[in-house]
Amino acid sequence: MQPSGKPALPREKTIGILGGGQLGRMLAMAAGRMGFNTIILDPTENCPARQFANEQIVANYDNDTALKLLAKRCFVTTYEFENIPVSSTRFLESNCKIHPGSKALETSQDRLTEKQFLVSAGLNTAEFVPVLNRAELDAALQKTGLPAILKTRRLGYDGKGQIRLERENLDGMPEKIDDILQTDCILESMVDFECEISIIGARNMDGQTACFDPARNTHEDGILVQSVVPCGLADEITQQARIQTERLMQELDYIGVIGVEFFVLKTGDLLINEFAPRVHNSGHWTEAACLISQFEQHIRAITGQPLGLSCRHSNCLMQNLIGDSINDIAKYAAGKNTLVHDYGKQEIRAGRKMGHFTTISPRN
Repeated sequence: MQPSGKPALPREKTIGILGGGQLGRMLAMAAGRMGFNTIILDPTENCPARQFANEQIVANYDNDTALKLLAKRCFVTTYEFENIPVSSTRFLESNCKIHPGSKALETSQDRLTEKQFLVSAGLNTAEFVPVLNRAELDAALQKTGLPAILKTRRLGYDGKGQIRLERENLDGMPEKIDDILQTDCILESMVDFECEISIIGARNMDGQTACFDPARNTHEDGILVQSVVPCGLADEITQQARIQTERLMQELDYIGVIGVEFFVLKTGDLLINEFAPRVHNSGHWTEAACLISQFEQHIRAITGQPLGLSCRHSNCLMQNLIGDSINDIAKYAAGKNTLVHDYGKQEIRAGRKMGHFTTISPRN
């Protein structure tokens, strides 16, 4: 909380950020460069974002006292990840401003709700079926076939909360299936896709939209490892991805930056895998290869400014530094065409995103 006797930061120039991880950190950096103060609300003291923010309120995201203080101190708020309680965003909507709003957050928090919304907006997804128990799973498998992916409807990320079901393992993992079925689930058909791409889009208060070039993404164990731009696909495919991203933002009445993941089928058709109502890991390359990064674009959008250029000046490869690979960051920093970013996380854990580097090359 604010130390006693410390003068308050000016409300008209202060942005509140719910969440103090690496995305909050990079938002605070962009906001500071643009002349804004930032206050982080996060339950972890000295979180990564605190290293660049003006202040931190150490409290849970549903703490009424903390939310009231944040609303009082800030003219606009935002969030860096989608597991913020929807009730907190609704409180902030009533007491200051928060972008993106609660509609996008609530839709993205439940995989079934998300898929149903995408379909209602005329956007294509893999086949999906809600599942509550083993009997419903057996019936759902008749619709999706095998292989398929069983996922929890809520709180899954980076490959967590999901298992792949195949004919070879279906009878050999009853305990894992029963364990995941302790909560509401969704079964999705496996997609025979050519590659996965993502679009980082932005929309401001005036309805102006902009999309960065799509990145081709590589995952390992459900965690994004690498994003490459350009993605190497035909212009008609990448243009369709932009059109669908803009359509989604309009349907959500969205303000801010959004990350939309697509499966590209061998036919060239697109299926939306999921969207994230925030700046996105697969857009980190914009730090190095664009004049305006996704982080500055988000700050522009939520503060009522025109969007900046979304074109890139370079080709690039962005790679996450996961777990103890952060110890090699000095090696990458030695590259003359490489930007490195250490997230300042104190504890190194397997599977934890600790930083990233982006290597640029001349645009062709």
